[in-house]
Amino acid sequence: MIADPLNLIQIMLAQGRLKQARPPLLTRGGLIFFEKEKMYVNKFRFVIPILLALILSACGGAAPTNPPTTPVLIAPFVVTSAPTPIGATPAPTIPRATLAPTATEAATAIPPTETLAPGQTELILVTHDSFAASEEVIKEFEKANNARVRILKSGDAGAALNKEILAGASNPLGDAFFGVDNTFFSRALKANIFESYKTVGIENIPNQFRLDAENRLTPIDHGDVCLNYDKGWFKDKNIPPPQTLEDLTKPQYKSLLVVENPATSSPGLAFLLTTVAHFGEDKYLDYWKQLRANDVVISEGWEDAYYNKFTWSGKGDRPIVVSYATSPAAEVFFSNGKYTEPPTGNVVKNESCFLQIEFAGVLKGAKHPELARKFIDYMLGVRFQSDVPSQMFVYPVNPNAKLPDFFQFALELKSSTSLPPDQIDANRDKWINAWTQAVLR
Repeated sequence: MIADPLNLIQIMLAQGRLKQARPPLLTRGGLIFFEKEKMYVNKFRFVIPILLALILSACGGAAPTNPPTTPVLIAPFVVTSAPTPIGATPAPTIPRATLAPTATEAATAIPPTETLAPGQTELILVTHDSFAASEEVIKEFEKANNARVRILKSGDAGAALNKEILAGASNPLGDAFFGVDNTFFSRALKANIFESYKTVGIENIPNQFRLDAENRLTPIDHGDVCLNYDKGWFKDKNIPPPQTLEDLTKPQYKSLLVVENPATSSPGLAFLLTTVAHFGEDKYLDYWKQLRANDVVISEGWEDAYYNKFTWSGKGDRPIVVSYATSPAAEVFFSNGKYTEPPTGNVVKNESCFLQIEFAGVLKGAKHPELARKFIDYMLGVRFQSDVPSQMFVYPVNPNAKLPDFFQFALELKSSTSLPPDQIDANRDKWINAWTQAVLR
């Protein structure tokens, strides 16, 4: 029995049974906690009184015998039916009680696995909460390699990477890692936690996705963050949808746009980087000041922006939102036949979308490095790659992969905005801070 409710909270966090209702405002070790927001997740929220009841129940229904004399600050929490990514942000230091578990805490809180069959080897894939793959696809790899694959979801993309960096090459949390994207690419390589491995078939992958000449990180999927608009709203108002970033500063689009905060949202950061790339470092803030004058609304995360402020959700009053190029296709997919074409559209002209690429790699110090290499090979193969679109709503990097039918409504852009990973790594914090001063102050 756990006598301290705070310890229970930390273990529940590590196991993914508990999520923070608001992101912790901190950096640790110079690394920003940053979360990849997953699309279309149904969540069941319970307020803090229910959580406290659960904690007391787990503790035997009684308060601690010797309660602390000094109040302990505990951040708000939400019990969820499954781990659900939210945002995260750099901000001032806060009490240790509000922090997510360290790498060591998370590792020690991992539930034990089932007993392995004779000769079977366990592969641990460390990843973010948004990772998904079909059960049959994983089982095919397990059968072919007499292995058991354990998916260790370690929070959002940034937090998962941060935990692995904290663990270090001498004590990795697993054998392979998936979920480094191009906004954290350079930081991951500088940490020196991935071994060099030339994945089978990498020569067939387009060069635009192959960012590491030393083959420490292998590209797995890609997608674009774009402006989405509500087709029905613009038709009813007899207003043409915006076509470019510049259009959003015009009077006819005043009070129509909602974007996510780049300090707390993955698509929000991508959109900020889009404006830096499009307008230049010396002029992107001028553009944001024009958006502010045109009454842009800033949301803390994708889910709030899309489901609460976007008109398409039926709740909001903003018919333009920062989302994904695959969002219109996902609307068709989740309509269960109600829609035969997307009710939303994308703004894609003049490089108004930002390319995101996700990578996987073999961890240095892995207990089973050869099996990890085989799994990275498998992830790049046609079988796994064809499973990616319907599981994670992104595009596979393998051009031979088969796309599901509903992806006919998605956009795989031939020309997207991007920035070199080294430039992003060197300037991310500076750009976010400057944006905060210009837009929120």
